[in-house]
Amino acid sequence: MHISKLRSRFLIALFAAAFPLQVVNAQLTVPSPDTAHGAPLFTSRDIIRAVGFTGLTIAMFPLDRSIARRLTDERSKANRFLNGSSKGVELIADPGSIIIGSTLYLFGRFAHHPNIEDLGWHGTEAVLLGGGTAWVLKGLAGRARPFVTGDTTAHDFKFGGGFGNADRQSFPSGHTTAAFAAAAAVTSEAERMWPHHFWLVAPAMFGGASLVGLSRMYHDQHWASDVALGAAIGTFSGLKVVRYAHAHPQNFLDRAMLRADVSPTLEGRRAGLAFSFEM
Repeated sequence: MHISKLRSRFLIALFAAAFPLQVVNAQLTVPSPDTAHGAPLFTSRDIIRAVGFTGLTIAMFPLDRSIARRLTDERSKANRFLNGSSKGVELIADPGSIIIGSTLYLFGRFAHHPNIEDLGWHGTEAVLLGGGTAWVLKGLAGRARPFVTGDTTAHDFKFGGGFGNADRQSFPSGHTTAAFAAAAAVTSEAERMWPHHFWLVAPAMFGGASLVGLSRMYHDQHWASDVALGAAIGTFSGLKVVRYAHAHPQNFLDRAMLRADVSPTLEGRRAGLAFSFEM
């Protein structure tokens, strides 16, 4: 299969699993926001996503080696698209997702734009949650990265072997997790705040996140199944953080980060910030 076709099909599969489309009378419709106060944490759409990601991850296992060979052969290395975009999208995912989210949060906080503050905080929170989950699974699974095993095997797992050993932290992909967590959080917030722009935001965010996963495979750091699982963890992290936050607006973290009073302080020659919030 030509590399461009492989790339396109993998991106479509990731996007479809993360973002199940609603079709009514053969037309795409904007899904109604499910972040209202008291909304359930899990919905029927989550079942579709879970089934899609589970099926995609399982389907990738027997294809891991062949996909890796096609992405990392000499002709692929000369591919201008992958060479030109791979490093950039990886940096945007990690550490870019934390830097961008934190910057948006601080800008919204001090410029008095609550929607931007909300977006920045929940995006950052989702990336941290997804990253922590991925780190634990990486350590437990202990899967060897593609560049370690080469064409020998794609299924070199060692329980607990990933803790303290970067070469055995392949499953799942941390960069992909971060990218999809940010994409899911931003898309979910956009669905709530700017519903008419939802269909512009969603393809851009999830398309970019899918490129991150492809890039990690191109650089021989992850197998396709690593990327699929990372996309699943990131997507659910982003969706659940936003959904829970708006369904339970009085949760401790949001009270601390979004409703805290911040004021500058000056003691002698020392300047600082003072935070106060209701417990």
